[in-house]
Amino acid sequence: MKISKISVTAITVCALTILSGCSGMSQRDKNTAVGAGVGAVGGAVLTGGSGIGTAGGAAVGGVIGNQVGK
Repeated sequence: MKISKISVTAITVCALTILSGCSGMSQRDKNTAVGAGVGAVGGAVLTGGSGIGTAGGAAVGGVIGNQVGK
């Protein structure tokens, strides 16, 4: 599969935009975001891609990430 130059540029711009959005976050906010992301992936894997499992995992992971280092 060949990836076009436009696709690579679009992905790069999106990645830089997302990363720059995290620059003003506190450490606790970053932990919450990472926890939600990891929880969403874990919930999706455990439930076979169910939307409810993904959302539930994100919620639980966000709470855990928020409480880490408190």
